Parts: sequence; C-alpha cells; structure tokens
Amino acid sequence: MAAQSPSLLRAVGPLSLTAIAINGMVGAGIFALPANVAAIVGTASPVAYLVSGAAVLLIALCFAEAGSLFDGSGGPYLYARAAFGPFIGFQAGWMYALNRISAVAAISHTFASYLGYFWPGMAEGIGRSLTVTVAIALLTAINCAGVRPGVWAINFLTAGKLIPLAIFCLVGLFFLDARNFSFTTLPAPRELQQASLLLIFAFGGFESASIPGDEVIRPRRTIPLAILCGVGFVVVLYLTIQVVAMGTFEGLAKSTTPLASAAARFLGPLGGMLLTVGAILSTTGTNSASVLTGSRMLYALAEGGLLPRALAGIHARSRTPMTAILVFSVVAWGLAVTGTFTQLAAVAALSRLLFYVTTCLSVPVLRRKLPPAEDRFTLPGGMLIPVLAVVICAWLLTGSTLAQAGMLGAAILLGTLMFLMGRRATSVRS
Repeated sequence: MAAQSPSLLRAVGPLSLTAIAINGMVGAGIFALPANVAAIVGTASPVAYLVSGAAVLLIALCFAEAGSLFDGSGGPYLYARAAFGPFIGFQAGWMYALNRISAVAAISHTFASYLGYFWPGMAEGIGRSLTVTVAIALLTAINCAGVRPGVWAINFLTAGKLIPLAIFCLVGLFFLDARNFSFTTLPAPRELQQASLLLIFAFGGFESASIPGDEVIRPRRTIPLAILCGVGFVVVLYLTIQVVAMGTFEGLAKSTTPLASAAARFLGPLGGMLLTVGAILSTTGTNSASVLTGSRMLYALAEGGLLPRALAGIHARSRTPMTAILVFSVVAWGLAVTGTFTQLAAVAALSRLLFYVTTCLSVPVLRRKLPPAEDRFTLPGGMLIPVLAVVICAWLLTGSTLAQAGMLGAAILLGTLMFLMGRRATSVRS
C-alpha cells in the first residue's frame, strides 16, 4: 500500500486566527499615523477614523461572506477563481503574495529604524542590512518548524504589541485636555478623503485571516468570526489612540514620534521607551503573520496548478509548505535589502486594493454559483454592501499617482506573464 502524502495540520483556532487578523492590521503605521492624520484634518481627526473604520468594515463584511463558503487555503484567490475563473483568481492571489512580500520588506526597514532608537548602528548601512537579514531568517525558521510554533509566535507578539498600546490608552484617558479637541468645524471633503485614504491602508491586513484555510479549525465559521472581531477591535483601538494622542499632546501634528512623545507627557521617559518597544514588537508580529499567510498563498496557487508544483510540497515532519516559506522569505529579504520604504509601501498598498475589488465583486457571483449551506454567512441588504465596498476601492484607486499606477500596471503584466508560463508548463506536462 502506498504511503499517504503529508497534509497541512488544522491547528489554528478562533483566538489565534483573530490574532493573525489583528497582527495584519496593527503594524508600524499606527505609531506614526496620529500625527499624519492630525496634520491633514486638525482637531477633528477622530471623524476620519470613524469614516475609514466604517468603509473598511464594508470590505471586511464581503470577506466574511466569501470566507464562509470555502474550507481551503487562498482567501481572495479562492473567491476570485470560483467566481471568475483561473486568470482573475491568479491575479488576486499574485496581488496578495506581492502585497505581503512588499509589506515584509517595507516593515523590515521600519523595524531596523526602531531598533536604532537603542542601537543607532542597526538603523544604517551594513547594520541595517544585517538586522533585516537576522529578523527575516528567525521568522522563517519559526514558521518552517510548524504551524503551531508560527501561531504561538504570532500570539506572543500580538500580546506584546497590544499591551503597550493598551497602557497608553487606559492611562492616557485620565490625562485628556478638552481644549485640544474641537468639532465646531468639520474637515473639508478633500482633507477627509486624504486622511481616509491614509487610514484605510492602515486598517488593511484583516484579510490575512482568510488565507490559511487548510490549517484553520472549522474555517467556514472561524474565518468570518476572526475577520469581523479583528476589524471591530482595531477600529476601537485606533480611535482611542487618536483621542489620547490628541488630548495629551498639543504638538501632535508636527511630531515624528507621536505616540512615544505623547506617552512621555503622562508616563515620563519610561513611557516613550515603552511605546518604542511596542513598535519593535508590532513590526515583528506583522512580519511573522505575513510570512505565515504569504507562503500559504504561494502554496495555494501551486496546488491549483498556477505556480510550480514544488511550492505545494509539504514537509513530512513539520507539516508546513516549507519550500513556499523559503521562497517567500528569500524574495522578501532581497527586496528589503535593495528597495526603499516608499517604493515598497506603494506597491503593498495598491496591490491590496485589487484583491479587495475582486473579493467584493465575487460575493454576488458566488451567491448564484454556490448552493446554500447551513453555516453560510450572508450579508443583509442584497447587493448594497458589495457595491458600496467596490465604490470605496475604486475611489481609493483614483487617488494614486501616475508613478504608482505604473508600478501597479507592471505588477499586473508580470502576473499575466507568470500565469501564461504556468499554463504552458501545465499543458506540456499533460
């Protein structure tokens, strides 16, 4: 009798999957965003958080419905493939993989910069390259060891990043100065659009919970729950952070270290250090979740015959897609040591919008294509939520620069070439 090939291990429960969603959302951005948003919309900046939170919730609801229909890995790739066929499915999956690879590379720059607060040599030149290399290698080794060590690392780092932010919020609420707030004049529509654009990118990352479906316990129920709980928690967290930062630090809009500077006002020097440590743990946690979910996207595309079959291989002992993990990490490392933060962040942001669009568009199509199921999560309002979500994504895309649109077009073209090469290779083998 032939030996059965190894399979992925279903070991990710609701709390761990919610931690993956939160990890994807709470990265390095929130440690700088309060100043950026305050500079754009002034003292009414909490309004921008409410608008952006409502907008991203519409997109998350589409992911929740689509996620309740599938048991496998791949998230937006699975949804788009089932709705529109393999080419659109591949593009959605490729955009997600590109998003995570670019995000790991960009956030690695930020990680090195925060470490430079304690050891300046780690933030520049060879020291930066060495720091990035060691950090990515360590996260790769943890994820190669198995899905449980990978999830344990994410859970630990999620707690590590949230504890300093929770202290900042809970203590800071007692030190608010009402004179720092003003809602008599609401922000102009253009200012609100600019701030919302910035914030929706910061709220992104919840979709990471939809990727490792083959390793999730009861995925059709767990994935929607993790996405919606993660988004709801982060919206409240971000809004509270902005209120505390504004209410305790009058010079917020001009600060380069807004949270650390605000914390130093009511917690003293240790407060600034606490938030810096939180930023280090936050960037590490986000990258750890990206290695786990980004490699699973490569695995899902390979298992679907759209990337080389070797990427779908599962290690017999660790039960992980080890080749996919290694390829993902090596490419991310290469971009991290050669690219700039601005370039990498732009690619990550725009690629995310494309697979948001494909997922939102897939919801009404999948309603017609797939039979009703007992555990299916169905959005109220018929087509209203998917249509609003697509309009929001399109509005955000129109705000990109010509250079950013060029980078996005090049990424789509590269994805098209990869798809055609994969289809040709498959036809030759058959």
